[in-house]
Amino acid sequence: MRQDPSLRYPPPAGAALPADSVSVQAPVAAPPVARPIPHFDERHNDIRLDEFHWLRHRENPEVIAYLEAENAWTGASMRHTDALQQTIYRELVARIRETDLSVPERIDGWLYYRRTEAGCQYGIFCRRRDEPGALEEVLLDLNQVAPGSAYCRLGAREISPDHRYLAYSVDLTGSEQFELRIKDLRTGLLLSERIPNTSRSVAWASDSRTLFYVTLDAARRPCTAHRHRLGSAVGTDAVVHVETDESFFVEVARTRSRAFVLLELASHTTTEIRYVRADQPESEFQVLAPRWSGVEYSVTHHGDRFVIATNHAAENFRVLEASIADPRPEHWRELLPHRPAVRVDGLDAFHDHLVVYERENGLRQIRIMDLASGSSHQVRFPEPVYAVHRSDNPAFDTATLRFVYTSLVTPATVVDYDMAGRTWTERKRTEVHGYDASQYRSERVYATAPDGTAIPVSLVYRTPLIRDGGRPALLVGYGAYGVSLDPSFSSHALSLLDRGFVVALAHVRGGEELGRRWYDDGKLFAKRNSFTDFIAAAEYLIATGFTSDDRLAINGGSAGGLLMGAVTNLRPDLFRTVVAEVPFLDVVNTMLDPSLPLTVIEYEEWGDPSDPDAYAYIKSYSPYDNIEAKAYPHMLVTAGLNDPRVAYWEPAKW
Repeated sequence: MRQDPSLRYPPPAGAALPADSVSVQAPVAAPPVARPIPHFDERHNDIRLDEFHWLRHRENPEVIAYLEAENAWTGASMRHTDALQQTIYRELVARIRETDLSVPERIDGWLYYRRTEAGCQYGIFCRRRDEPGALEEVLLDLNQVAPGSAYCRLGAREISPDHRYLAYSVDLTGSEQFELRIKDLRTGLLLSERIPNTSRSVAWASDSRTLFYVTLDAARRPCTAHRHRLGSAVGTDAVVHVETDESFFVEVARTRSRAFVLLELASHTTTEIRYVRADQPESEFQVLAPRWSGVEYSVTHHGDRFVIATNHAAENFRVLEASIADPRPEHWRELLPHRPAVRVDGLDAFHDHLVVYERENGLRQIRIMDLASGSSHQVRFPEPVYAVHRSDNPAFDTATLRFVYTSLVTPATVVDYDMAGRTWTERKRTEVHGYDASQYRSERVYATAPDGTAIPVSLVYRTPLIRDGGRPALLVGYGAYGVSLDPSFSSHALSLLDRGFVVALAHVRGGEELGRRWYDDGKLFAKRNSFTDFIAAAEYLIATGFTSDDRLAINGGSAGGLLMGAVTNLRPDLFRTVVAEVPFLDVVNTMLDPSLPLTVIEYEEWGDPSDPDAYAYIKSYSPYDNIEAKAYPHMLVTAGLNDPRVAYWEPAKW
C-alpha cells in the first residue's frame, strides 16, 4: 500500500522510515468464478445447499484449474505491490543474521547445536565433543535431505542414549505424514530401514537399539505405537498399542531422567498415560491412571516417584506425586494445591529441583521447587508484559534451567537460570540488525466484551504515539484449543511498525491466557465469546485512538482463520483488510465428516453436529454458512493443497 499522508504518523526525530514506491493499480481481468453445482444435505430437518461441494474432489481437473486461476488472479491483483513486496523482503532478510549458531545443549560429553548458513534454506544440526579443540560433526543437513523438493519439514530428531544413532523424520509434501529414518553417526550412513506414515513422536530405549514410534491411520490420526529393533524388518515391528477411540491421539516420549518411556493417549479433555522402564523395552506398558472422562494429567519422573499435574478436583490443575511401587491414583499425594488464579501449564523434574510452569494474570511464570527443603520461589522477569518459552533441558543432574525470554520489544533471549543461586545468565539474544528497542513501546490494555468481561490486548508501536486514529493497525487473534497467544518478539513486524502500524494481539476467550475457565468460556456452546471478544478489542483500538476502522487490518490462521471469517461476517464494517491463513471456515460440513483428519477429536472443541443443538449452534457462526450479500473488507485468503488440518477446499469454497 502507498504510504498515505492521511495516516498522520510523525516519525521520531532523526528517524528515517522506509520509502515505499508503489504504482497505481492497473486494471486486471475479472476474478475466476467457480461453477455452482447444487448439492443438498439434510440434517435435523434442515436442508443446506452447498453449490461448491464439488471442490473437494482434487482428482477433478476442473478443481485444480480453478485453484490455479485463483492463484493467477491473486498475482494479477497484487502486481501493483511487486516493488513494495521486494522492498519488504529485503528488509526482512537484512534484519536476520543468516550465518548463525544456536547456544549448544550439553548432553553427556557432547555439545549439540544448530547453525544456519547464508543462502541456505534450512538449518544444519551439528555436535562436537565438550573438550578444547574438538571438531564439528554434521549430524543432519536438511539442505541436502531434500535438494529437489519445494518443501521440507523436520519432525522427530532424537539422539540415541549412546550417541551413536540419530532418529529423524521428514515430511516433503506438507501432509504431516513423516518418513522415519535412522542414521549411524559413526559411519555417516543411513540404515536400510525407512518407516513411512509416522507422526513426529519417537523415543529411544536405554539399549540404543530399540526405538518406539507412532503411525497414522487413514484419517492421519496418530493411533498405533510400535517397537522397532535396529536392523530388523519394519514389517516385523511389535505393535505395543492400537488406540481405537477416534477422539484420542497417541504419542511416545522418554522422561528427562531417561528411566522411563511414556505412552500418552489423549483427547482434548481426557488423558491416559502408560509407562515402561527404558531398560526393559520389551516389557508391557503399565497404566499409570486409567482414562476418566474430563480428567487430564501429565507426568514427569524423579527418583522413586512420578510427579503429576492434573485437573482432577482442580480446574486450573494441581501437582501431586505417586510412588512408582504403587502409583494408583487413590495413593497420590499433593505437592502443590490448586490455586484458582494460577494455571499449572507443565512440569520439568531435575535431580534437586522441580520446575512448575504457571500462568497468572495472563503471563507465564516459572516456579522453582527445592525438592530437599520443600521451599519454592518464582523467577523474576524484567518487563511487565513478556513471554517465556520452555527449552528442551535434556540434562537431569543439573541446577541450570534454560528457557527463552522475549517480549514484543525484546528479541528472543536464551537464558540459563541457576535454580539454587536464583541468578540468570543471558547466553544469547537474537541479533536483529538495525533494531533499536528504545524506539518502540509495548503495553497491555483491556477491552470490555458485551458481557462485561475484560479482554487483555497486548500491543506494540513505534514512539511517539499520537492517539488520534491516524495510525494503521494489525490486530491478530486465535482463541481455540486453550492455546495462549503470547506476546513474543517478531522481527517481521518491524516492517509494519516502521510504517506507523500498531500491532496488537487480542487474548480472546478460547485461549488459556487466564486459566482453564478462559478456555471453557470460548468453546462449544460458548464459542461466540471468541468472536465478540475480538470485535470488542477492535472497537477498543478505534475508540481509544490507536487506529480507525478504515485503517484496521486483522489476521488469523487455522482456527484463528475461523475467527477471521466469523468476525468478518458479523462486523464487515469494522475492518479494512482481512488476512485469513489456511482458515477453518466450512465448520458444519467438516464436523459432519468423520473421515477427515481431526474431525472426531474436534467434537470436544466445537461440538458434535449429530446433536441437533450442536448442529444449530455451529451453523449459526460457521463462516461458510453465513455469507450474505453485503460489503466485505479486502481479503487475502490462503490454503495448502496438502494441508491435513484445514482442507484446501474450505478457503476455496468460502
